[in-house]
Amino acid sequence: MRVQIRYFASLREKRAVSEESRETKSATPEELYRELQEAFGLPLPWACLRVAVNGEFAEGGRLLQDGDEVTFIPPVAGG
Repeated sequence: MRVQIRYFASLREKRAVSEESRETKSATPEELYRELQEAFGLPLPWACLRVAVNGEFAEGGRLLQDGDEVTFIPPVAGG
């Protein structure tokens, strides 16, 4: 299936893109993130992230569908 992936903060900096389309066999956001970690050396552990699917916060075990937009949101600091 093909999904649209959006990155924020440190993940965007690491990937050097804010979004991309990717063909994947991962069934869940957690599996997809682990796939991306392996492929691109993303630094944060899964437990530190929030994920949204199609604009709504989701659990890591939610089943993905072709065409979904998956957004990975790392912790951010502000002042």
